[in-house]
Amino acid sequence: MAVTDTVTGLEVHDVRFPTSEQLDGSDAMNPDPDYSAAYVVLHSAGGPPGHGLCFTIGRGNDVMAAAIRSLAPYVVGRPVPVTAAALAALHHDLTHDSQLRWLGPEKGVMQMAAGAVINAAWDLAAARAGLPVWEFLAALTPEELVSLVDFRYLSDALTPHEALAILRAAAPGRAERTARLKAEGYPAYTTSPGWLGYDDSKLVRLAKEAVADGFGQIKLKVGADLDDDRRRMRLARDAVGPGVRIAVDANQRWGVAEAVRWMTELAPYAPHWIEEPTSPDDVLGHAAVRSGQPVKVATGEHVANRVVFKQLLQAGAVDFVQIDAARVAGVNENLAILLLAAKYGVPVCPHAGGVGLCELVQHLAMFDYVAVSGSWEDRVIEYVDHLHDHFSDPVVVERGRYRAPTAPGFSARMKPASVAAHRFPDGPVWRARQPPQSRHGEQEVPA
Repeated sequence: MAVTDTVTGLEVHDVRFPTSEQLDGSDAMNPDPDYSAAYVVLHSAGGPPGHGLCFTIGRGNDVMAAAIRSLAPYVVGRPVPVTAAALAALHHDLTHDSQLRWLGPEKGVMQMAAGAVINAAWDLAAARAGLPVWEFLAALTPEELVSLVDFRYLSDALTPHEALAILRAAAPGRAERTARLKAEGYPAYTTSPGWLGYDDSKLVRLAKEAVADGFGQIKLKVGADLDDDRRRMRLARDAVGPGVRIAVDANQRWGVAEAVRWMTELAPYAPHWIEEPTSPDDVLGHAAVRSGQPVKVATGEHVANRVVFKQLLQAGAVDFVQIDAARVAGVNENLAILLLAAKYGVPVCPHAGGVGLCELVQHLAMFDYVAVSGSWEDRVIEYVDHLHDHFSDPVVVERGRYRAPTAPGFSARMKPASVAAHRFPDGPVWRARQPPQSRHGEQEVPA
């Protein structure tokens, strides 16, 4: 690598979309989200930049942006990481600063900030290799993949030797699965019909459209009112028929007893899973919900790190693991979670939607199929049909399946015009929404 091939700058943008105006993304715990991204760009001396992001729902996006900026000293001036060894070293350095780690440790804002920078580095490295991230990852040897994982706190459940055995067992079929993936795409489901703020007619219309578009599974938000949920489940079931799966998502609304009671009531409508029935930190609570009622349990989009995923699997608390590309510390930590799920034989059904989450997580699921689990049976990637037009290489979903990305990188690059228009609080989209000047002549900025 040339001496000048270094990271020359880390740029962060506070990008927000006013999705609360149409209640897109609304659920029982988050009634008025403005889908947002703390969007990071790594500039380099010898090639294209790398792009990553943290997803938030509005307020606090500025906190995420500040956290990302605090990591710049570990990145700027560093040789561009293009090898597994360099990407492993970057992950270690960003997650092991003792003073920043104290704020977690290894969870919350700082872990997400590290993930945004790490993902941007993977975008940069894959772009240099001329490959999409899923294919770049799948081209690494089992030994290189194992070297990317921090096994501290995991070895009681998954050792490096076991991880290597999982990856070596999957290696012989990589080429065939890659070809199949490119030909057929990866199974998807859609949450677009199910936002809690939508009225009944919109729910029914969108549910029918989803089936017509080829989706074999939809998802509804639940948890605010039991009578409303019974009615909405009945309407959805009538709209899609008995052969389409309907998952439901409580977004952490309930305590354990309430989750058991609520899902017992909804069970006659055959929900495929109940997602986030209670606090994402409550491992034993998830186990109690799973054993206390007949519906399968899924969780993961707010699980803080690989350690909590380990415990959920050890406790037999989940039927589906839902990784999130921007919640934990990037590709490296998600690789650890994929390996844990493979060890315990639990399907991975990634969380998506948001800003850029579909674009990112498709790569992780496809890599899992090619090089880790070797299966897409009972596995689906979430899909929400909005905000993709703001990305240079948006996801493509056809007949209910994600098409395998072909553009080099992580599909994370936002269009400069979209970033400029939606920059908070001074982009034109937000200036147009500012209230009139106050009586003192001061411009008030929306919270």
